[in-house]
Amino acid sequence: VQLQASGGGLVQAGGSLRVSCAVSGRTITYYAMGWFRQAPGREREFVASISWTGGPTIYEDSVKGRFTISRDSAKNTVYLQMNRLLPEDTAVYYCALRPTRWSTTSDKEIDYDFWGQGTQVTVSS
Repeated sequence: VQLQASGGGLVQAGGSLRVSCAVSGRTITYYAMGWFRQAPGREREFVASISWTGGPTIYEDSVKGRFTISRDSAKNTVYLQMNRLLPEDTAVYYCALRPTRWSTTSDKEIDYDFWGQGTQVTVSS
């Protein structure tokens, strides 16, 4: 199973960016997925998660109302739409896949077995 994150880049504060995570080697239809991020000098932290149905979603408090996680099973891809970006959103963003079928959302790294390589998002002030 491989996860390929893409779409990161440099954006001004207040701007928007959409990062994608394409999965190969497993159909994502029955699996929950998540996004995490790691800023320089900080531990990796949870950002958002979406259940296998695409219905229930959860978000870290600081991104609620600004970020939206979604999935496209036909493309085997999960997305993170980021609006009203802030300099403190600067980080490497990682996507992750839960290993259990019919899994629901989770904000815990330990619940995810497969990880992408990360994509850098830099927000300038």
